[in-house]
Amino acid sequence: QVQLVESGGRLVQAGGSLRLSCAASGRTVSSYAMGWFRRAPGEEREFVSAIRKSGLNTYYAVSVKGRFTISRDNAKNTVYLQMNSLKPEDTAIYYCTAATTYGNWHYWGQGTQVTVSS
Repeated sequence: QVQLVESGGRLVQAGGSLRLSCAASGRTVSSYAMGWFRRAPGEEREFVSAIRKSGLNTYYAVSVKGRFTISRDNAKNTVYLQMNSLKPEDTAIYYCTAATTYGNWHYWGQGTQVTVSS
């Protein structure tokens, strides 16, 4: 099975950018569809973005489309989430996830905190 470790979260001002990384070990990310979810304070965990095993198809929540970009580097066994034009409502813990079958998100990282100040 795969282990996932997120990094890159920090405090940033509104309008700024961050790149989150999800480093995988145990198995190669090329074996999985990969995704990002987030949980804001007092809210349920919500889908942010995902990418198929092939890397050819990407998906985004309406709230982040056009601002966030998901990508994968199979050689580095890492998945990224580039976040631009950040808003205070993007403040959340961001979780990386993997699935052998797209949508069946089985493996999760511990999360990385993103805080966007206004």
